[in-house]
Amino acid sequence: MDSALHVVMFTDQHPHTLGGMQTSVELQRKFLSRAGHRSTVVSPALRGSEAAPDPDIVPMPTLPLGPGEYGMAIPSKRAIATVIDELRRRGNIDVIHVQADFWGAAVGYAVAAALGIPVVHTMHNHVEAGLRATMPLPGLFQRAFSLMQRRVLHTGGPTPADASAYLRGFASRAAVVTAPSTHFAELLQDRGVCWKAEVIPTGLDDDVARELLAEPRERAPRDRPVLTWIGRFSAEKRLIPFLQAVAASGITAQVDIFGDGAERHRAQRLAADITASTVTFRGRVPYRRMLTELRRSDALVQTSQGFETQGMTVYEAAALGTPTVLSDHRIAADLPAELLWLTPDDTVAGLARALSRATADLRDGQRAGTRSVDPERFLQSRQTELMVAAYRRAMSGR
Repeated sequence: MDSALHVVMFTDQHPHTLGGMQTSVELQRKFLSRAGHRSTVVSPALRGSEAAPDPDIVPMPTLPLGPGEYGMAIPSKRAIATVIDELRRRGNIDVIHVQADFWGAAVGYAVAAALGIPVVHTMHNHVEAGLRATMPLPGLFQRAFSLMQRRVLHTGGPTPADASAYLRGFASRAAVVTAPSTHFAELLQDRGVCWKAEVIPTGLDDDVARELLAEPRERAPRDRPVLTWIGRFSAEKRLIPFLQAVAASGITAQVDIFGDGAERHRAQRLAADITASTVTFRGRVPYRRMLTELRRSDALVQTSQGFETQGMTVYEAAALGTPTVLSDHRIAADLPAELLWLTPDDTVAGLARALSRATADLRDGQRAGTRSVDPERFLQSRQTELMVAAYRRAMSGR
């Protein structure tokens, strides 16, 4: 019988904040524990919460990133030394799992080098597209992160000039690199970040998925199909173009929007002018509630372009039998075509045409309650098995 492992994960944000990486980490922690393993997370401190500290999370000194819950860890020598001391007090460590691309990655690799522990790196972030979409001067931020990497890891040679060279600076030190989707693994390999990235997606919580799938979903087509949009209210997620497309299409639907963010007030103003459809802002909801709503929806709408490294909600929808209006066609590589309506282009007009086609199909009873994928392949227990195998390969040097 294989021995139990102690895995230390390093993240760029606290796992109790909102985001795909955070969901991935929390699911991995849960199912590692269920399989008899132990995990510890090192992350920026959680801001603005009165919840009791999680004893399995080691917080780092943190600077705020904007007015919300997110923070930036400070990868100073003192902070790294403090993390090393704390981890040594927690006993033997078998593998370090870096689930970060910025300060969390720098600290994780520094700790791994100091303790002589192998690294598995899951690359969650399309750094180039992410910086371009979210930062006013992406080149300046890229250079700052490259300088941080060079200072913390004492890398030789020129400072990485682009995102691929920057990520390669981490990947070259990893025993195993994983990516959450086929399209992102291929991108990392094509750009020379690593020679191979194993595809291990974030899955669905087994318990929630099986409970929801056990509920009957057969129902008559609705005159006003329920469309669900889920994500941060930020430019790269393209909530504003989605609402513009709803207005331009003239569709009659119930549009439920889950999430929050900086574009909330603008989105609410746009939604107030939409008359053919009813737009409801549902706010942030717990993970299980979100999956329940997704299961009950007629379709998910995914609107970001070139930003997602997995597109978790699209996978979740597929596993729950809910089709998707999909803007980022690369996500389709891992999913069956019969569960998707692809937008013809990346314009508001193209998204409007896809919404019109989807709502017409749904009213005609097409694709409602589709069960064309094996949900077992998306369960987190399966993904954790694959990740534990990657941990053991890293430990054995293969």
